[in-house]
Amino acid sequence: MHELEVYYRKFKSIILILLLTLFVFGYIISKVVPMITDIYKISQDYKTAVTTLADKERTLKNLKEKTAKAEAENNNTPKAVFKPIEQGMDTESVIANEFAEILTLIRGNAIKTRSIKYEYDPKDDNFVKNVPDKYHVAKLDIEMIGTYKDFEGFLKELYKHEHFLDMASMEIVPYEKDKKILIIKFQLKLYAQK
Repeated sequence: MHELEVYYRKFKSIILILLLTLFVFGYIISKVVPMITDIYKISQDYKTAVTTLADKERTLKNLKEKTAKAEAENNNTPKAVFKPIEQGMDTESVIANEFAEILTLIRGNAIKTRSIKYEYDPKDDNFVKNVPDKYHVAKLDIEMIGTYKDFEGFLKELYKHEHFLDMASMEIVPYEKDKKILIIKFQLKLYAQK
């Protein structure tokens, strides 16, 4: 009977070791399987993100190319000289309409005007010298006050302005009491057909 008892103890030990192994194996699987699932999901998300990024980069590249092409076309297309509705008017009358558009741009960008000096058909202008019978010219010396951001907006809109004009000179000085404010002396020439 003694032998049977030894076999029984060995069998019990083997069963216990087997159960313990199964428990450890089950525990490891319960921890590893979710990690493998997470790694697989992250891998799939990464592949999707890479594909999306490549699509977005292609779209961005296409938009940059289109923008560059449009800007090149805009730079190569000369702007039309302002043409009044009625012919035979004097310089002041013709330029008044064009000047009203410039004043609208100034006000629209919250810039204050301190002074404006006019000179119609200035003798030193090349249009007046070379083709005086075709164009009216007004040289405007404008002194303005505004912030950097406001003046930047004004310049962008002035650049996009549909009619030919000449930004002849510009002097920008920060206001002594508040450096965020600019005092701007701006010379602008407006042109119109006769």
